[in-house]
This record gives sequence, structure tokens and C-alpha cells, in this order.
Amino acid sequence: MTTMTPPPSQLASVEPATSTRAGRTPRPPRGRRPRGHSGGRARKALGWAVLGLVMLVTLFPFYWMLRTSFSTTVSLGSDPGSLLPVDFTLGAYQRVLGLATTQEALAEGGSGASINFWSYLRNSLIVATVTTVGQVLFCSMAAYAFARLRWRGRNLVFSAFISALMVPPIFTTIPNFVTIRELGLLNTYAGIILPTLLMTPFAVFFLRQFFLGISREVEEAAVIDGAGPFRRFFQVILPLGAAPITTLAILTYITAWNEYFWPQLVGRTEEVRVLTVALGVFRSQTPQGGPDWAGLMAATLIAALPILVLFTILGRRVINNIGYSGTK
Repeated sequence: MTTMTPPPSQLASVEPATSTRAGRTPRPPRGRRPRGHSGGRARKALGWAVLGLVMLVTLFPFYWMLRTSFSTTVSLGSDPGSLLPVDFTLGAYQRVLGLATTQEALAEGGSGASINFWSYLRNSLIVATVTTVGQVLFCSMAAYAFARLRWRGRNLVFSAFISALMVPPIFTTIPNFVTIRELGLLNTYAGIILPTLLMTPFAVFFLRQFFLGISREVEEAAVIDGAGPFRRFFQVILPLGAAPITTLAILTYITAWNEYFWPQLVGRTEEVRVLTVALGVFRSQTPQGGPDWAGLMAATLIAALPILVLFTILGRRVINNIGYSGTK
């Protein structure tokens, strides 16, 4: 019996169907791009354009500050719309750092008054550093107690503690001020630091979320070795929580560095005046009928430079750890 062989044209029409049934997608003909390829490129280009626009809007104020700081206050009014510095000079930075004479400062639109920039910078470093160390330590201990130690009413106390996140800080300003005044701590470092030294609800919640994800087997091994709660906390939990603790330290330091209202309310004297308050005083000086904008922008950039560098280097770690702790 003779077997009939189909013509080659029929074989060509059968093969793609067979390969499709086998689970393989047929390749598109050469010279043609897959459908939707151009649309994907357009969406990608649109996304980059929107991102570039957002970055431009965000970074332009910093550029304007930089442009103003390299100008002279006297010349700024002559060409206010210029994108480049007007009469380029470093005089504003020299005035802020105390390197300019009184005559040079007055000639460029400054007040001629002495600026204790390094003293204000030292005060800000002291306040931010002590606040960060104390808050990270005590918040870590509180978070460990809420996450690991078992005691009656733990969840109730934690819920009441976290509910403080809903209280606006302005509501506690007057009671804190009265307390600091009655203790005789006005115009002291202690008066500025104490209200935020111990702990904050956000910091405790942030670290507790991470501590809950640490395996209990590690602590059980330490208990077998005879470690108590404090030894387990300092020798086991803290090393394992180095990443979120570092993130909390960075966020706390930035917040303490940028704080203005409370240091301005409590620390008015030159001895304890922080940099943010000093910038406000600097702005209030009107040497020639208006603020020394060039000097103010130079002082603001110098004050923000440490925080900008810190967040530029460690910003990705901060964002990653916040997302990780928040989805536990």
C-alpha cells in the first residue's frame, strides 16, 4: 500500500501550528518589530521626561541659592532675573566665616556685624549628636521590650504609646516649655535636648518592626549560654539591628539638625544658639533696608552641606530600611 506524502506547501503550513502546540511562540518575520514596541519606547521616554521635570523643579531652588550666594547683595537688584551670579564674588562666604573686614562686608551689602558661625555650628553639633545618641539608645531598648519581653499589658501600653503619633507636636510645646522653665533650664543645652532625648513613637515603632523579624532561635541560644536580657540586647540584638539603627540615627540627626522652633524658644543666648536660629537672626538684620540675601544663602548652604552629603551617601540605605521595616 502506497503512502501519500503531502506537498511541501502543506508541510510549511503545518509546522508553525505544531510548534505553537508544543508551547513555543513563533518568531515574527524579519524586518518587522513586535507590536507595541514603539508604544513602550514612547512611555519610557515620557517617564524620563516627567522625572527630569520633577528633578528640575526640586533642584532649581538649590541652584538659585548657589547663584545668589556667589553674587553681591548690592548688585542683585540690578539684574534679579539673571540665571548666573551677578558680580561673581566669594564675599558672602567670607562674611559668614568671619574672614571679611567690616569695610568689605559693608561694600558688598553686608551688615558689618561679627557672625559667630563656628560657635553656632558647634552648638548644632552638640545638640544633634547628644539627641541622636540618647534617642537611638533608649528607643532601641523600648522597642526590644515591646518586641521580645513578655509582660502583662504590653500590647495595650504599645497601642497607647503609638497613639502619640496622632498628637501634633505643637500641643506639647507649651507644657514642655513650662516644665523646662520651672526646672531652670532655659538657655541651656539640657533645655534644648531633654524633650527629645529619651524616645519618640516613630523611632520605637520603626525598630520594633525590625526586632520582630529576628529569629528567636538566636536569643534562645544566648539564653542557654546564660545571657540575661541586657546581655542579649547589647550582644545579640544590637549587632543584628545595625542597619535599621543606623537608619534611625541618620533620620534623628537630620531632624535634630533642622529643628528651629524649640531651640529658638528655649535657647536665645549666644552661648547655646544653634545654627538654624542664627540664620533667622541673620535674616532679620537689614544693613541697607533689606536682608543680606547673599550672605544668608551662603550661610544656609554651609549649614545644609553636612546633611546633604550624609543623605547623598546613605540615602538609599535609609529608604530601603524604611520599606523593609514597614512591610514586616
